[in-house]
Amino acid sequence: MSKSGKDTMPGSLSMEQQFKLQVLKDQVQGLSLEQAQDYVVEVMRQMMVKDNLVKHLLKNA
Repeated sequence: MSKSGKDTMPGSLSMEQQFKLQVLKDQVQGLSLEQAQDYVVEVMRQMMVKDNLVKHLLKNA
């Protein structure tokens, strides 16, 4: 269960995540094109690392 006491669907965002996403949207509005591109690449790298960690944990569970 989430902190709010309600389960969220795996493909949906909790209220807290929706708020964080809106804050992020507001922050990236001020980025230059180069900064935004660098940011996207770094986010993708972090997602790939997270995927690798999940796969490793599931494989060794």
